[in-house]
Amino acid sequence: MKKILLLLTGIALLANCTNKRGQEAKTSGDGLAGTIQLSGAFALYPMAVRWGEEFRKIHPDVKVDISGGGAGKGMTDALSGVVDIGMVSREVYPEEIGRGAYPIATVKDAVIPVVNANNPEWESIRRVGLTKGTAAKLWSREVSTWGEVTGTSATTPVHVFTRSDACGAAETFAAWFGRKQEHLKATAVFGDPGLAAAVQKDRVGIGYNNVAYAYDQKTKRIFDGLAIIPIDVNENGRIDPEEDFYETTETLIEAISAGRYPSPPARDLYLVTKGKPTKPEVIAFLEYVLTEGQQYAGETGYIGLAEDKLQEELTKLR
Repeated sequence: MKKILLLLTGIALLANCTNKRGQEAKTSGDGLAGTIQLSGAFALYPMAVRWGEEFRKIHPDVKVDISGGGAGKGMTDALSGVVDIGMVSREVYPEEIGRGAYPIATVKDAVIPVVNANNPEWESIRRVGLTKGTAAKLWSREVSTWGEVTGTSATTPVHVFTRSDACGAAETFAAWFGRKQEHLKATAVFGDPGLAAAVQKDRVGIGYNNVAYAYDQKTKRIFDGLAIIPIDVNENGRIDPEEDFYETTETLIEAISAGRYPSPPARDLYLVTKGKPTKPEVIAFLEYVLTEGQQYAGETGYIGLAEDKLQEELTKLR
């Protein structure tokens, strides 16, 4: 009997300790708990994943679910209430504001033109770069050879790629030369990773990517199989030393920050809610993004916002 009583007492104590540990787990951090769901722009996906990981170290009882799909999906999901936050990599349209979209600018990045690293005309491409006018002709199928791009007699064909999903990258890239995504005529591929892969597989291919999908964020250098076409900003027919800043993400980010890379295709990236957010965990996450979270922008391939811009965005949450 004594042995049975001792056994029952031990079980009770163990259960009590287990229950206490469970209660402690539920109230760890500052008591913030719940789930935050995000979807949308591939451009923001790597940054949002990093923010989610770091935020959970502070608030382990908050689950952060993140999925891609393009800026259009992010906006649709946010406005329909499917997710708490939509990731949007373009300017928010007035009609979306009218439907309740509440955008918070978070970081900056850029869309950059890419070609296959083994393009037989690479030396000429690198020397002359890409102008707005040539880009407009490429993505309207008025150009069919790389010689027409570089001003040489080369008859090497050019294969042009674009995005099939409604996305900020396509909209922003098209805006650079005065077009909209629906005006881009090219072989359509889904998603940022898909477009990069298509160009990597095609020696004469050309496309565009967000910085995080053109550069390896571990090495800070361009992914194998890709090369960046420099933009001829002053349109003098050649790439000048001050226009050649694509070797690493650090040199590119510095150029974007200094305004040496045009905007568009540089742009702000947004987290969008339907109406001013009210869920405590969503507000805390957005505040984190605009404060402590900014320290991870550079190492993830993005550009943090200026202090006055951050304060302006924080005001929207108060």
